[in-house]
Amino acid sequence: MSEHKCAFTVSSLQLCRLMRPDDANIFGSVHGGTILRMIEEAGGIISTRHCNTQDGDRCVAVLGRVEKTEFLSPMFIGEVAHVCAEITYTSEHSVEVQVHVMSENVLTGSKKLTNKAALWYVPCSLKNVDKILDVPPIKYTSPEQEEAGRKRHEVQRTVRQNTTERNEEVPPPASKPEIHTVGFSQSSLIHLVGPNDCMMNDFVHGGVTMKLMDEVAGIVGARHCNTRIVTACVDAINFHRKIKKGSLLKVQGRMAFTSPRSMEIQVIVDVEPLIEADKATYRAVSAFFTFISLDKDNRPLPVPLLKVEGEEEQRRFDEGKERYLQNKARRIADSQVTA
Repeated sequence: MSEHKCAFTVSSLQLCRLMRPDDANIFGSVHGGTILRMIEEAGGIISTRHCNTQDGDRCVAVLGRVEKTEFLSPMFIGEVAHVCAEITYTSEHSVEVQVHVMSENVLTGSKKLTNKAALWYVPCSLKNVDKILDVPPIKYTSPEQEEAGRKRHEVQRTVRQNTTERNEEVPPPASKPEIHTVGFSQSSLIHLVGPNDCMMNDFVHGGVTMKLMDEVAGIVGARHCNTRIVTACVDAINFHRKIKKGSLLKVQGRMAFTSPRSMEIQVIVDVEPLIEADKATYRAVSAFFTFISLDKDNRPLPVPLLKVEGEEEQRRFDEGKERYLQNKARRIADSQVTA
């Protein structure tokens, strides 16, 4: 990915990259995980650059949380992705980056907005990755802008703390699960973290982990629907702990909730430190991905109802339904404001 030359300040950045065949899913559109990785690369560059504008220890910005990421329109092979990132708020120890992704048809020059996301980074010293450094403040255009950022910071911190407390296990599915149950579509993959997956401090890029999570969620959705499926949004991705080179990742996905036109899939990442055998397996990342089912002409298809079995599955289904209704109400409210 090459940096686009334009009149951006230290608090903003634009990256451009041509979408190639190896960026696409089996249906020809760009893989949602590829887009998530590009978003994180832009956020990581701009936040690391900003946090190194002051004297003291050199640092790398580590991804702590991704807020709801919207997939507004598909991107295709041959189009150019324009990833625009801007720092919109800084607290004492964290940086908020807002990212917009545009796709450009190089034949016609037309552009469209495909994705929006907000990410939170924490600067970690290169001398001691467990040491969190202070973040240089940015200048705001108004007190109202700063106050709005402060409120977003408080909300994400509270939600992140509540999410960290939950460390539920994913039991293996039954030997012959019934169709459209959680066990029927439950999926997992194993990934050994190598040098290509890591930043300069030998810890995994957040974008690498997000791409693996999107792949597993896609498998779960395809198994449940047996149709073409695409990422619609990611509710939030919480990075609880860092992942080191040489670790073994187990990425697990399971259906949590279905509406008539969408499905929510829970994805978690557990880490086994292979090189440091004395250390126990731990939960590193968790998230909820929303997918939709499409026909060959990209028209929405009905999603089969999830068959819930047991109290735990019912609890996750009810929580997913609550998130679904909240997001639906938010979309309606936003459309009324812009109308």
